[in-house]
Amino acid sequence: MDRVDCIVIGAGVVGLACARAIAQSGLEVVIVEREAAYGTGVSARNSEVIHAGLYYPTGSRKALLCVRGAQLLYAYCAERGISHRRCGKLVVATRDADLPALEALHAKGVANGVTALQWLTRAEALALEPELRCEGALWSPASGIVDSHGLMTSLLGDAESAGAVLAVGSALVGAVRDGEGWRVTVREASASGPADAGDFVLQARWIINAGGLDAQAVAASMEGFPAAAIPPRHLARGHYFSLSGRAPFSRLIYPLPTDGGLGVHLTLDLGGQAKFGPDVEWIDDTTTATDLGRDLDYSVDARRADAFAAEVRRYWPRLPEGALSPAYSGIRPKLSGPGEHAADFRIDGPAEHGCAGVVQLFGIESPGLTASLAIGEVVAGIVSA
Repeated sequence: MDRVDCIVIGAGVVGLACARAIAQSGLEVVIVEREAAYGTGVSARNSEVIHAGLYYPTGSRKALLCVRGAQLLYAYCAERGISHRRCGKLVVATRDADLPALEALHAKGVANGVTALQWLTRAEALALEPELRCEGALWSPASGIVDSHGLMTSLLGDAESAGAVLAVGSALVGAVRDGEGWRVTVREASASGPADAGDFVLQARWIINAGGLDAQAVAASMEGFPAAAIPPRHLARGHYFSLSGRAPFSRLIYPLPTDGGLGVHLTLDLGGQAKFGPDVEWIDDTTTATDLGRDLDYSVDARRADAFAAEVRRYWPRLPEGALSPAYSGIRPKLSGPGEHAADFRIDGPAEHGCAGVVQLFGIESPGLTASLAIGEVVAGIVSA
């Protein structure tokens, strides 16, 4: 039975950032990923936006780790040559009645330490983006976009250079206590087809659960881990539509936040192509905590285009008819449901749940991409304490 210092479950951007930070601290790390490649889950189905930290309650993990993570991420991308652009974001109020909410968002961003925020009048906003419709706007120059796959490739390269090993096509079966550590059973998929190739067992002092959508199921598979320390999971699907032709915008355009999300916003890729989304569709999640690896529907119904167009025309009234095409969807692992206040990130170590040798990452949704390097710092600090 192979022995390692740490097993990271999940090779999305957060799992890779944690593995990198832990391996660079001098510990031996194995990353276990159920899919055939890294970064194919939540990390591959988002807006690829670098958030500045406007939206989250002051003092929350989301606020602190977003602001810190953005600083780290911009520096890391510049150092490693990862494609990114600090294009900035306009958050807009499309009605006079929305101006107080926009002012409150401005105050929250300032309290969170977001730098260089500017309140813009309607005329000032239109001077930047003439096609825009709004009554006022908040300018966030620290917001941007990043090549998320390029980022993950670099994080994995750093981790492997520090001695980490990635095992793809390897699904967690379960973990049991073994002395001061854990005995972890992993099932390998056969390279020649869907059949399983067999199980292998690793002994580790630490398990880092970065399972994303499956984080609750991963936690439930750990024998002796307290069920009361596993929060409920709420799933929200977000759809994206792409724009045919080029948008007349050079900055990200966001409406005010909505229940469960940030509103149907306009984002740009690194080539300047625009997409819109996500909306929020709550999924009736009837699974139990042990339903590890359930298949989920990522299809995009083209009939949603009319509803998307209506939302977009609130801030871009000249959106051409028939210009939206289905692109992709993503599903977020939320800890709060419809109508509830948005829950914070959960980064639970032994001090929180009382179980030695485990760090559980629950509810790591947006701004998880932005915060990934900062989350890695926190997790490496728990492991090395």
